[in-house]
Amino acid sequence: MSHIPPLAGHLVGAGKRFAIVASRFNERIVDRLIEGAVDCLVRHGADGESVRVVKVPGAWEIPLALDELARAGGFDGLIALGAVIRGETPHFDYVCSACANGVAGVSERHRLPVGFGVLTCDNSAQAEERAGGKAGNKGWDAALSALEMADLIHRLRSEHP
Repeated sequence: MSHIPPLAGHLVGAGKRFAIVASRFNERIVDRLIEGAVDCLVRHGADGESVRVVKVPGAWEIPLALDELARAGGFDGLIALGAVIRGETPHFDYVCSACANGVAGVSERHRLPVGFGVLTCDNSAQAEERAGGKAGNKGWDAALSALEMADLIHRLRSEHP
């Protein structure tokens, strides 16, 4: 059986533009996610001037801001960052579901990679662990996904214009 090499994206940020949409709710945690995402992009060659950070009130508003950025154009990838922590009411479920579905919809409608770094945690300790603690930095991870997918989409479009 012959080996067919897979087509995959590379982690190359040089010459690419990214926008990060981040919620202000749970800002202490989200700011650490932003730091991780920006660090990831810059370490992989993106110029810091080519990264735009947009703040919105909460996770509910993230999809709308992403959609406006995608409509405006000029970005190779977008990154959604936030932190939703479970409370005593079903509000958590509605916000998480709407945010996740909205972010996926932006990517599908605009054919644009969107890294998903919105934490959905049962408590603050879990969020802390995922914003630079024992579980790493999910802002970094979301930026890494956006980088790889932006390159892959470019490669796919170049192969099949």
